[in-house]
Amino acid sequence: MNNIVLALFPLVAFIASGYLFKKYNFLSKEFWAGAEKLNYYILFPALLFHTLATTKIDLHSLSSAVVAMLIVVLTVTAVMYVLRMFWDIQPARFGVHVQSMVRFNTYIGLALVASLFQKEGMAILVILLALCIPLVNVISVLALTTKEQMAIKPVLIALLKNPLIVSCIVGGLVNVLNIPIWEGLSSLIKLFSASSLPLGLLCVGAALQFMQIKKDIVVLLADTFARLLAVPALAFLVCTWLGLPSLQTQILVVFFALPTASAAYILTKVLGGDSQLMAAVISFQTLCAAVTLPLVIWWIS
Repeated sequence: MNNIVLALFPLVAFIASGYLFKKYNFLSKEFWAGAEKLNYYILFPALLFHTLATTKIDLHSLSSAVVAMLIVVLTVTAVMYVLRMFWDIQPARFGVHVQSMVRFNTYIGLALVASLFQKEGMAILVILLALCIPLVNVISVLALTTKEQMAIKPVLIALLKNPLIVSCIVGGLVNVLNIPIWEGLSSLIKLFSASSLPLGLLCVGAALQFMQIKKDIVVLLADTFARLLAVPALAFLVCTWLGLPSLQTQILVVFFALPTASAAYILTKVLGGDSQLMAAVISFQTLCAAVTLPLVIWWIS
């Protein structure tokens, strides 16, 4: 447990620092807006591209892990749509609930896995990210879209403009096709990548909003319990059923124990969803994950 706490402490400290910097105006609002934009469009895509392009990918040995990931994501999504039939949830709020269940904070995931499982664990996580980021973005967009807005072409255009999806696709192609990258360009991308996680964790903290929590506490408790405890338990059952090796099981369970993505707020706001509820979900899950993540990691270890 001591190693787990040591691995999590820098992450929690970075997030708390970002929250305090924003709360006490140590840095201006303009800085945070620019930092989020820089990270979303440049630094984080560079990290995804560099990791995918340079990691040794063995899809054959990870095929069962990929299948397990797909089973969990699609099962959770299906359950959400069944619940929607009973409660008649409008897209503005339904999209929030779906994102709270299937999206994940990649910054926390990458930093945590790199600290606990090193390169071997990162190689597994990167494959999961490359496949899961496009999938959960499609699911999220569809969940937030009303019947009147539903059209294939605009949805496809929105997805193809997503820098995270594009970086995953391009990085994967560079790796699979063995396309050489000029050493100078590779060093530049590596520097951008190194900047992404610290800045991303600070931005996660700066984006936390706790004022809305009191208004929707029952909904938040349900979403948070399901996301941080029930979904990882489902992932463990699926991994056990498929007979996955210990390391792959640990990575998958940690992956599904992560709080939802901070970027979910931006997508929700752009597509006209309940952005205040989304902000509350992100904040509450991130706060609770400081307690649940160590417990989940200790349990599977």
